[in-house]
Amino acid sequence: MKVVELYRYPVKSLRGHPVPRADIETMGMAGDRRWMVVDKGGQFLTIRQIPAMTTVDVEHRDASIVLKHDLHGSLVVEVPGPDAALRPVKIWKDSVVARQADPAAGDYLSGILGRPVDLVHFDDPKNRPVDPEFAQPGDYVGFADGFPLLVTTTGSLNHLNGHLARPVEMARFRPNIVLDAQGEWPEDSWKAIRIGSVELRIAKPCARCVITTRDPLSGEQPDPREPLQTLGKLHRSAKGGIIFGQNAIPNNAGTISIGDAVEVIEAGVSNLR
Repeated sequence: MKVVELYRYPVKSLRGHPVPRADIETMGMAGDRRWMVVDKGGQFLTIRQIPAMTTVDVEHRDASIVLKHDLHGSLVVEVPGPDAALRPVKIWKDSVVARQADPAAGDYLSGILGRPVDLVHFDDPKNRPVDPEFAQPGDYVGFADGFPLLVTTTGSLNHLNGHLARPVEMARFRPNIVLDAQGEWPEDSWKAIRIGSVELRIAKPCARCVITTRDPLSGEQPDPREPLQTLGKLHRSAKGGIIFGQNAIPNNAGTISIGDAVEVIEAGVSNLR
């Protein structure tokens, strides 16, 4: 088994992009979901509310990002410095403090998304602990939904696509790490895996939402029911969540690359029970 795809999403719910290698930090992939779009009250916004977010591309740089749109051109946004304003923001049930980005970024995105928004940056790597029900002390996450990394497998996608009239691409599920494991849902029984020098704990199945029904580039819904309707028949957790992929937490920092061998270092019964 090996790594076949890696994806980074610099701004939550804007476009992601494939990368050949990735530095893994204890908070997840370096540069992944360290930025977030919020409304003027600080509430996080995603493709769920604004499908047009998928039309904004993002180029990741060491000290900045570049926002790009076919009709609105591009804008360089520098990482806010220590003097930038701090503001409270809300992501799911978590309230965290983030750095306000250049107001020009909010204006740029507001023009594309059709509502007043701001862009904020995750400033403190110990700002948001992972849910202690699934984590250990010292586990932290940025602006991802709840866990540092999402792992998926080609075998599970092939199994799902075998039941769909119109196959879907892996990008619908916005993973970080894609493995070429064969068969249906092999990842459900993993407890820990090793990629190079990086060890990952498999923390929790990933319950999927309406975002998977939207084209990852246009935001359009070719079929508002799929793939969720079929996936729901094939793969549900004991609590009823429609599952695709597994949330993971790094035990240590390191670098992983496409082609790296993957070892399952601990396995057990399915964690959907």
